[in-house]
Amino acid sequence: MFDIAEDRKKMEAVIERFKNEMKKVRTGRAHPDMLSGVKVEVYGQYMPLNQVANITAADATLLVITPFDPSNIQAIASAIRADQSLGLNPADDGRIIRVPIPALTEERRKEIVKNASAKVEEAKVAIRNAREDARKAIKNAEDMSEDIKKRAEKEIDDLTKEFNDKIEAEFKAKSEEIMKI
Repeated sequence: MFDIAEDRKKMEAVIERFKNEMKKVRTGRAHPDMLSGVKVEVYGQYMPLNQVANITAADATLLVITPFDPSNIQAIASAIRADQSLGLNPADDGRIIRVPIPALTEERRKEIVKNASAKVEEAKVAIRNAREDARKAIKNAEDMSEDIKKRAEKEIDDLTKEFNDKIEAEFKAKSEEIMKI
């Protein structure tokens, strides 16, 4: 009998990556994960922001960044400004960095949803690739009867549909969150 547990794990990994990508998408409310993609040049190398500073959401419209080493304040502020996809303008007072989260315009909200839909397509492609790998394994298995191969292919197709539905549900929820004023 064909075991789809390995294929399920691959597809679950795709879902986890997709959820992490969706966390980075800006929704108009301050959330520390918004800055998870920011890399800061400190000590001669690039490091993720969360490894050089503590990030907290003071309220729905303000992120507060407290560097572990105050000498890195300018580098952190510059890295946040340099990430054009965020569209944020940090301000520092020498000890902490305040990042006000501006309200999103309708046009900007639609643009964010469009960018998020590109991530949906990437996730679906990864799911399809996992499905194709499974189908090749089924096709190349010589110790299975045609009946079992057909049943295994149907299980893989059902699994693919299940995970595509999960991606769609996650995207729909995120889209509604983005478009909500």
